Amino acid sequence: MECSNDITDNKIELAVLTEKFSNFEVIISKIDSSIEKITEVNSNVSRMLAVHEERISKQEQIDRTLLDKVDKLRDQVNLDHDKLSARLSILERKLWVAVGILGTILSLTNPAALQMIKPLISPATASTIEVAPPSVSNGLY
Repeated sequence: MECSNDITDNKIELAVLTEKFSNFEVIISKIDSSIEKITEVNSNVSRMLAVHEERISKQEQIDRTLLDKVDKLRDQVNLDHDKLSARLSILERKLWVAVGILGTILSLTNPAALQMIKPLISPATASTIEVAPPSVSNGLY
């Protein structure tokens, strides 16, 4: 009988192991499916990263080009500003010379101005200082 019990125990163990094995097959198939999906996602992410890296490198190149153009434009603006400042200072000098000449002409042709200028350009006359006699006022001295 003992032999029949061993056979029965063995059959039970075989049935349990078969059941566990079938459960493992389901789990393994799910793991395989998950691995395939992860692989697909990884591939998609890799492609997206490659596209983004390409866009970033193109944008960096565009940025460098724009910065170079901005630097050239700034240099040109500075040069134009210096030229314009020089022209303005020359024009300002010419304007003040013209105003001075005009003022001189007007002063020399205006009779009232001549009367005001005449004492300044005529020779000095002798002048004397007269001492005034002391005056008594309020008796404070």
